[in-house]
Amino acid sequence: MRFDVLTLFPGIFDGYLQKSLLKLAIQRGLVDIRLWNIRDYSADKHQKVDDRPFGGGPGMLMCCQPVFDCVEAVLADGRQPDMPTSETDQPAQLVMLSPQGRRLDHGLVMELTSHERLLLLCGRYEGFDERIRLGLKPLEVSAGDFVTNGGEVPAMLVIDTVIRHIPGVLGDETSSKYDSFAETGLLEYPQYTRPRTFRGMEVPEVLLNGDHVEISRWRSEQSLRRTRESRKDLLNLRAADGPASQEG
Repeated sequence: MRFDVLTLFPGIFDGYLQKSLLKLAIQRGLVDIRLWNIRDYSADKHQKVDDRPFGGGPGMLMCCQPVFDCVEAVLADGRQPDMPTSETDQPAQLVMLSPQGRRLDHGLVMELTSHERLLLLCGRYEGFDERIRLGLKPLEVSAGDFVTNGGEVPAMLVIDTVIRHIPGVLGDETSSKYDSFAETGLLEYPQYTRPRTFRGMEVPEVLLNGDHVEISRWRSEQSLRRTRESRKDLLNLRAADGPASQEG
């Protein structure tokens, strides 16, 4: 899967791309991440990419010209000029990282995973000139109900969540199946490792008896209980499922 990150600060991604599962996925050719500096596409001799908002107000806005030109150049990258566009374009989804966008959740992550290529457009300053949204018609995605200094960290969140669902990225292909919010829509159950006792806290006996049916039942109950205690809103998105959902 290919990710094109369009940003004013590509250097922010240097360390991120060299760590953990993402580094291995890139080395194995499962993930292709390309960084593009929006400033390189500015027509201004000083590479200016922002200006004051009409009507006044604080801060600066990212201008249309460099963003449009950068997006169009990135979309064209990889096309074979000797073939019709419709036959050679790698399917791509332009994503604008914005606090006004659709909140990133498991359902949206799965939608993004269905694309072969994502263009992640990172904003800065006070945001984008509105005509960027109107003209480019991106999918707007928000990392949550808060504002970051730019779209780079939310872009990393998108990459981190999406690559978990690319075959071969995780060491155990079933890992993402049991994540919080995944197939059941609930929070993940508690997990333990060695030692069996730490500072007076014991591993639940059910996890030590080797009865996998009982373990599975316990995990389901704990997942439901944890969701009810911490994220009751998730239960409203899920139909009651059997006797376990009737726990008091």
